[in-house]
Amino acid sequence: MILVYIQQLSTSKTLLQSAAKLAVQLGKSFAVLIVAETESELKMVLKECEIADYQIFIKDSSKSLVEVCEAEEASFLFIQLPEGQTNGIRRLLNDCRELRIPYLFYKVLFNQLDLTKVILPIGFLEEELEKAQFAAAFGRFCGSEVKMLLANDYGSKAATNADKMKELFDKFDFSYTLVKATKDSFKVEAESIQVAEKEQAGMIIVSASRDYGLDDILFGPKEYHVLKKSPVPVLLVNPRGDLYALCD
Repeated sequence: MILVYIQQLSTSKTLLQSAAKLAVQLGKSFAVLIVAETESELKMVLKECEIADYQIFIKDSSKSLVEVCEAEEASFLFIQLPEGQTNGIRRLLNDCRELRIPYLFYKVLFNQLDLTKVILPIGFLEEELEKAQFAAAFGRFCGSEVKMLLANDYGSKAATNADKMKELFDKFDFSYTLVKATKDSFKVEAESIQVAEKEQAGMIIVSASRDYGLDDILFGPKEYHVLKKSPVPVLLVNPRGDLYALCD
């Protein structure tokens, strides 16, 4: 199921159309999460969008986004960012830290989702590999060209991650390219914003922070700054903490 969390119905039409189209491409069911007072208005908007096959879930204030997604077995979450509410990004990021599914932030000013080209920044952390399966899905089912942006590091870890991703991609029939970034692993996501704008890409896929340091708590984690500045939707993938436990 692809679930869309709507906070401002008056500006939700493009997001709803984008999510419904992706649900068809990926062969998933489509559902919308809203507060109870907007259910009748949502049905009118869905009718205007010519979306007939859907489910509606009412947001229970006692349940977190994570609990809702797990209860409804969602496999992909769209999150609307209403105009003028970018300050709410950090709150939403905190709400999503325990999600085990990819989640995409969609500003109301964005055009309809165009997955012709997807930007995939690649750094040295091992959890970067988790993004590959989603990039491959867009390539396979949405006809996306995946542009791999390899961090310009001295070490070989980022390059090793890229090689492993290519092994997966080569199993399927879709187009991908690998280019070297000018920035290292600490800044490659920021550079991906410029690349996405230059290449007219439709999405950036970013790994969320595994842990928050003091700077992240005070000024926001790296994904916060990417989301705030990005001219296109950003798909976030949370690291699996159980897969990356430190050994003694």
